[in-house]
Amino acid sequence: MNDPTFESFVTQRLPALFRYALALTRDRHDAEDLVQEALTRTGARWRSVRRKDDPEGYVRTAMLRLLTNRRRRRMREVSVAAPPEPSLEDAAVDRLLSDASLRTRVAALPPRMRAVLVLRYVEERSEQEIAQLLGCSKGTVKSQASRALARLRDALDTQEVEHG
Repeated sequence: MNDPTFESFVTQRLPALFRYALALTRDRHDAEDLVQEALTRTGARWRSVRRKDDPEGYVRTAMLRLLTNRRRRRMREVSVAAPPEPSLEDAAVDRLLSDASLRTRVAALPPRMRAVLVLRYVEERSEQEIAQLLGCSKGTVKSQASRALARLRDALDTQEVEHG
C-alpha cells in the first residue's frame, strides 16, 4: 500500500471521490468513512487495479457497493475514545451542504440516481464518463438522470403547491 502511484492517485482524486461519497451518503462523516473504506480496499489491491483502464471508476463502484451492502446489513456504529481528524474542506461540498431544501430533495433519491446527478452536475462529467465510472451503459445514465430530475421537479412542484 506504499506504492507512490497509489498515493498520487489518492492525492489527486480525493476531493472528487469525497464529493461523490457525500452525494451517496448525505452525511460528511459517513462520506469520509465510505471513501476511507473504499480506498483501503483499493490500496490493498492496487497492483491489479492500476492495470485497469479506470482506477477511479473502480473506487466509485466499490463505494456504491459498500454503501448498498451497509444498508442491507444495518451495521452498528462503534463509539471511539478520540474524535476523528478534521474533515476535508471543499468549497463545492460547502455549497451543496448549504442549500437545505436541495439537500433534502436529493437525499430522497436512491444512491445510483444521486451518483449520476453528482457526477453530471457537480463534477461536470459526460454521460460516457459516468457510464464508465458506474459500470453501466450510457442509456442507463440518461434514464437515471432523467428520472432523478423528474423526481426533483415533482418534489419542487409539490413544495410550491403546499407553500403557495
